Amino acid sequence: MTTWRATQKANRRAELMASAARLFAERGFAAVSTADLGDAVGMTGPALYRHFASKEALLCDLLLDASERLLEGGRALTASGGDPRQVFEALIAFHLEFATSDADVIRVQDRELANLPADVNQQVRRLQREYVWEWDRPFAALRPDLADAERETRLLAAFGLLNSTPHSAAPSADRAGGILAGMARRALLGD
Repeated sequence: MTTWRATQKANRRAELMASAARLFAERGFAAVSTADLGDAVGMTGPALYRHFASKEALLCDLLLDASERLLEGGRALTASGGDPRQVFEALIAFHLEFATSDADVIRVQDRELANLPADVNQQVRRLQREYVWEWDRPFAALRPDLADAERETRLLAAFGLLNSTPHSAAPSADRAGGILAGMARRALLGD
């Protein structure tokens, strides 16, 4: 049973992560202070340390969390065992939804991934590789004519297209997402 206090702490942590994603996306990690992070959620900067060991730890948790959520979502979709085309379409829709609803996280990852400590960078990249493998199973069923290396190249390019959605102008992000999803689909499947 979760206590009220534990729920409040989890909510505050989630609020800090969302605010950090927004601030890091807007200004860059180095330009955001702990005071800025505290101000964004109505607490003092030093109170951040009740939830994270450091500002860097917050960045690490933010990017690990995003990679874990993507992998979990991808696994859930591929575990359904449905028609490969339907699974593949569901993966595209899932990733597009993530890229639009967590646009700040995508922007932070684009900018800050290389600046993570080596061990965390390796963890994030491992999770990302596992996510690519989830996509590769239905993709291989749909395009058995492609060699492994070509499938991987196409998948990475498709992620680049889908992840560019947060960089589109905000009012047209939904429209841009649909366009980019279609482009990714055509690049992957040739239709």
